[in-house]
Amino acid sequence: MSDLIIANCTIEAVPGLDIRIGDGLIAEIGYNLERGSEAVLDAEDNDVIPGLCDHHIHLHALAARRASVECGPPFVRSSTELAAALHSSPGANGWIRGVGYFESASGELDRDQLDRLHSARPVRIQHRSGALWILNTAGVEATGLEQADHPGVERDSAGRPTGRVWRADAWLRDQIPGNAPPSLKAVGSELAALGITSVTDATPDLDADGIASISEAVSKRELTQRVHLLGAPLGSGQFSDRLTVGPYKIVLADSGLPDLDELARTITACHGAGRAIAAHSVSREALLILLSVLREVGTIRGDRVEHGALIPAESVEEIHRLGLTVVTQPGFIADRGDDYLEHVDPMDINDLYRCRSLLDSSVPVAFSSDAPYGPLDPWTVIAAAQSRTTPADVVLGGEESVDYDSALDAYLGEPNDPGGPPRRVVVGASGDLVVLTKSRPPTVLATVIGGRQVY
Repeated sequence: MSDLIIANCTIEAVPGLDIRIGDGLIAEIGYNLERGSEAVLDAEDNDVIPGLCDHHIHLHALAARRASVECGPPFVRSSTELAAALHSSPGANGWIRGVGYFESASGELDRDQLDRLHSARPVRIQHRSGALWILNTAGVEATGLEQADHPGVERDSAGRPTGRVWRADAWLRDQIPGNAPPSLKAVGSELAALGITSVTDATPDLDADGIASISEAVSKRELTQRVHLLGAPLGSGQFSDRLTVGPYKIVLADSGLPDLDELARTITACHGAGRAIAAHSVSREALLILLSVLREVGTIRGDRVEHGALIPAESVEEIHRLGLTVVTQPGFIADRGDDYLEHVDPMDINDLYRCRSLLDSSVPVAFSSDAPYGPLDPWTVIAAAQSRTTPADVVLGGEESVDYDSALDAYLGEPNDPGGPPRRVVVGASGDLVVLTKSRPPTVLATVIGGRQVY
């Protein structure tokens, strides 16, 4: 018995077709397919395309954001507004959790400045980059930062913690009692409504609790999407057909760029274990270090650059020569473009979130959200890749724009081959499909994963 028939749909501009899905795969495509006892979804002549893959997302951080205080623009633009937002939060487990902070709101925060805004309860605020947490004194005391030996704990000249903690999400989470991974059910529903049928979780150094939480959500179908993990420990095998392991996430953090020899050893170990690498790179310096080391140790199929936020023109050809894929987020242009115009060196503006020049140089390019740090909606990202306009409607790097089909294709690669051949609606392909209007941008009408309608 088939799972589902999607009736009366348009596939690649051919109208009036039916799609039969059986055992999770497209079994038949044709006109007026014979009906059996399967369910029927009438597409009403709307388009059907393969389900989208968000190739770089942070599932737990996205879920946690829903219960957090927005602490940066456009929600908060001054110290007064930040203090009001913190005082209005009911908190959880005795803590106030803030997200999305940017220096334009209240300068460069540390524990003392944060105490002046809110000192009654422990507060932790995440910078919008996702790389930094700032704690007030109550938070410093509750997490034992004074005695902590984690390298991300920033200290002043006297050795006193400043309240600023870099790249220490998992460690910090362990210091807060009752801070278990949040439910992913609402995230799964939100992704389905956007036409996203698979995701790559890019959280680095996933611990056992984090993996168990994702695995449970997938097995219970609270998270209906297929999930590809970058942060699974080296040596991890595939967990199931819907929870798989991808390249190994390496963070080249601007707060502490790696030693070249150490980075070379890490990459060599990954390659030796049969894992490609997914290297976080958001600055010119980080990218040049990465390319220098890869020239020395070599690359394997699947090695990828995450973000590629700033790629100098002279590095594009080398990225191609090394066989790297770039998984990028042009949605940041629409989200933060005006801040880039104000704070990024004018000489670097045209190097931000390259798309067209990479594709023209035969570099595989995949799109993603980096949610919750960037816009989750793939149709917002696709529109941003086309227009390259900032919130103030200024065109930023217009020569890097791509057309609609190219932008959509950047969401249609397989999770294990981002930027590879876009999936198509053909017999034998996965029954992960989206019904959407013919408008631009389209509206998602239905989402099917493995022959099961999930939205």
